Amino acid sequence: MNDDACAIILAGGSGTRLWPLSRRQLPKQFLRIDGERTMLASTLERIDPLIPREQVWVVTGERYAQGEAMEDLAGLHVILEPVGRNTAPAIAVAAALLRDQRGGDPVLVVLPADHLIRDGAEFHRALRLAMETAAAGDVLVTFGITPSGPETGFGYIEAEGEGDVRRVRRFIEKPDRERAERLLQAGGVFWNSGMFVWRASAILTRIARHLPEVDRLLQEMRAEWRSRPWQEVVRDRFGEMPSISVDYGVLERGDDVRLVPCDPGWSDVGSWDAVYALSDKDAEGNVIEGDVIALDCRDALIRGDGRLIAAIDLEGVIAVETPDAILLARRGSSQRVREVVAQIEKRGGSEHIEHRTVRRPWGSYTVLDDCAVGYKLKCIEVKPGGCLSLQRHQHRSEHWVVVSGTATVTCGDERYTVARNASTYIPIGAVHRLENRGKIPLKIIEVQVGEYLGEDDIERLEDRYGRDAGEEGR
Repeated sequence: MNDDACAIILAGGSGTRLWPLSRRQLPKQFLRIDGERTMLASTLERIDPLIPREQVWVVTGERYAQGEAMEDLAGLHVILEPVGRNTAPAIAVAAALLRDQRGGDPVLVVLPADHLIRDGAEFHRALRLAMETAAAGDVLVTFGITPSGPETGFGYIEAEGEGDVRRVRRFIEKPDRERAERLLQAGGVFWNSGMFVWRASAILTRIARHLPEVDRLLQEMRAEWRSRPWQEVVRDRFGEMPSISVDYGVLERGDDVRLVPCDPGWSDVGSWDAVYALSDKDAEGNVIEGDVIALDCRDALIRGDGRLIAAIDLEGVIAVETPDAILLARRGSSQRVREVVAQIEKRGGSEHIEHRTVRRPWGSYTVLDDCAVGYKLKCIEVKPGGCLSLQRHQHRSEHWVVVSGTATVTCGDERYTVARNASTYIPIGAVHRLENRGKIPLKIIEVQVGEYLGEDDIERLEDRYGRDAGEEGR
């Protein structure tokens, strides 16, 4: 353990390449891709021997702090971004906050939340060496992953010399296959892992040198958070930051970057092909999860979520099912999932934003039917002690039927209880709230009726969980 070190975990990405499992409201860093823990939880556990949880800061989007991701973020120092601005502004704000909040000049370990590492001992060896290097000198340290082949989905780093710590000569953008093969033949190159270690002063000095606009806004924010809460300042000013990566904006422009070569069984889990490569396979080379019957299938990834999937004589395919979408692709083509997400967005769909089941601090809701015009059907489950926000709608009425537990309902000036097998009606425009004051989960079937049924027709007036009044959402 290093008492001077802190970790900055970057958990703000959208994870579109793992659609339909990863969605804008619940991207891959908050999913269980490879086991029982989410990727963020695995990242926290991985660094725990060297950096304790109380010295970890997570940078993530505001929208993630209100849903299922709350479980992973509980008890952590969290910096909430109102909008994404890539890695350089996120790291700049986190480094400045750590200097201003803790004092001193801590060594900062910067890690993405959504990477997978198989060899923990090798990772710890490289991390200790990187931390020692950053602590001893005014340098920026990155990790170079030993390439296992001519991968075109990663950037490359060319390093000089031999040994456990090397000087970086140049960064290379993601190459085509022919160039990747030439790079490997020439030697001295590594995959760019996106993991870094440096002192807070070292990165802040380089940001001031290479990214003056980021530094100007950062200094204004630092001056403001001396007199008011820093999270309020971040919410108000962070959107003014330019969007730029720390690799392009800082590291590629410096001559003081060091590289620690390592081979810790690393993957950025950036596609379904990567998930297939990392997963345990059966005798036919298949990766099967869920209720699946696979007859004479080979080298396939088939992942179900509730429904029975029957596959016959398939080879080299990817099939991923969720309650509202199915992805079918040839293995080797899964990087094109981003194009699918773009098409969904272009045609005004919502399948890239939320799953049918959406977690909230008070419980969850599941969309049962939204195919028809004029109505929507939901199942809402409120955990004991849970309470939805005080809210109203301008375009829809709601009918609630209690199927389990007892509901405490506020509607206008009235407050009353609704027992199992009974119902109530919420008119358009009525201020209302749903609570579960009982000891068992409350489950209701909600029928929405109206000309517009979007989630943005929810005006939040008051909330028990600290979510802003006036903000849209239950």
